[in-house]
Amino acid sequence: MRNIKRIAIFDFDLENGKQKPYLHLYYETFGLPLGTAPVIVVNHSLTSNSSVGGEKGWWKEIVGEDKAIDTNLFTVISFNVPGNGYGDPEANLIENYRDFSIRDVARIFWEALFFLDVNEIYAVIGVSLGGAVSWEMAALQPDKIENLVPIATDWKATDWVIANVLIQDQILNNSKNPIADARMHATLLYHSPTYISQLYEREETDDSFSFKIEEWLTDKGSQLKNRYQLAAYKFMNHLLKTNDVTRNRNDISIIARRLESNIHLVTVDTDYLFTTEECLKTYQKLRSVKQNVYYNEIKSVYGHDAFLMDFDQLSGILRPILNNQQKQNYVSL
Repeated sequence: MRNIKRIAIFDFDLENGKQKPYLHLYYETFGLPLGTAPVIVVNHSLTSNSSVGGEKGWWKEIVGEDKAIDTNLFTVISFNVPGNGYGDPEANLIENYRDFSIRDVARIFWEALFFLDVNEIYAVIGVSLGGAVSWEMAALQPDKIENLVPIATDWKATDWVIANVLIQDQILNNSKNPIADARMHATLLYHSPTYISQLYEREETDDSFSFKIEEWLTDKGSQLKNRYQLAAYKFMNHLLKTNDVTRNRNDISIIARRLESNIHLVTVDTDYLFTTEECLKTYQKLRSVKQNVYYNEIKSVYGHDAFLMDFDQLSGILRPILNNQQKQNYVSL
């Protein structure tokens, strides 16, 4: 499977007090070799993985040679969230999924980075769930990330997000066709009503009272069922509701003040999962205590998943952030 690598992590203490004797952490690297260039960490979304670049990369329009995340200039590292099933469909699954939190994932990523002798990161870029992991990474190590770029996400799960996680969890644990059914529900959260409505404009199939939008939505469920595992879906969905960088910490304003990172918030104006309204509240609160906070908005009909579809706008946001980096003479010692 591609150039996927593995790090073994032993005796990992979870946030809830339990200990995980052994964890597999699978990851991929793209671009220049480690130790020779600035590092960018890309954190994936709920059902994606570490394959962000390359011919079959799910973000290949963003990560690659001469792309917004330019692999001619950077070393790109992408970790699989432990439990997402990628790398080893059997070893990389976690059955006791309610034990883990996003903070645990961020701590695991830092442990791996230190193992790889990466102590400074030029940018941590995370999309959706991966953006929440990115917030936690910054809170855990406030002086090690130069640019924090959370996309279509927030530092917290709102009641709206938590409620939808519950619906997904109920479907995944009670449906006869759990992955497909949960995916159909989630798809309506990932796209805007305008986008969904304009796909077929109420066009019917050849069957009576059957619509093409129903076929499209059913196909979305089947596609995920064919490539994803139930344990992984339960685990990744659960992580969403554990998103809160202030848990057992200070207010977000105090946390932000400690961060040395430039914070580049990226939202989608039609996002119905992590709404623009919440992102603006975050921006205003952070900007009141920290100058180097920036707000960027993708205007798109696609909804939450615009980061997977509206590549021109996203590239236009990322390039100025990352182009500030002039290639330096990095030497491995």
